[in-house]
Amino acid sequence: MTISLSKGQRIDLTKTNPGLTKVVVGLGWDTNKYSGGQDFDLDASAFLLHEDGKAKGADDFVFYNNPNGGAGSVVYTGDNRTGEGDGDDEQVIVDFSKVPTHIQRIGITVTIYDYETRAQNFGQVSNAFVRVVDASTDREVLRFDLGEDFSTETAVVFCEFYRNGADWKFQAIGSGFGGGLSALCKNYGLDAQ
Repeated sequence: MTISLSKGQRIDLTKTNPGLTKVVVGLGWDTNKYSGGQDFDLDASAFLLHEDGKAKGADDFVFYNNPNGGAGSVVYTGDNRTGEGDGDDEQVIVDFSKVPTHIQRIGITVTIYDYETRAQNFGQVSNAFVRVVDASTDREVLRFDLGEDFSTETAVVFCEFYRNGADWKFQAIGSGFGGGLSALCKNYGLDAQ
């Protein structure tokens, strides 16, 4: 049975799902029809954060130009440039058993590629969701539907995984940013140039 979360909610992930070590984080969305005429290219990213809440370098930032990080514990599976079709538009695989011990949190984010040129924002995106699937059984463990809370934002932190002793927890975040990927990078301590 899938657990549906609301914004801000936290849940035990590995403690309540014994044996869960590897998950597929599926991210999806629909784009509203509008007159801009260009495809929406939304991109998932993962930020691997140290004790101070910051990423420190390339291995801590997983996205379309660096699809593998955290010593191989986090993998971005590929770029969907249109968001067409049902189900997950993009996926990030997280293997908790391989996450380096100095990484305390993993932020999962989605940004709009080339939002300035295309004049796009999350106000034009609907039905955005994140779901966590047990990679070994293909069972959907939890789901967070973001709702329609965004207007001019061009980047959204969907959720975070975080350590709690030997276990991992999940927090539904749903917080928006202006400034796209570079603003998110700055928020997490990286220079996006």
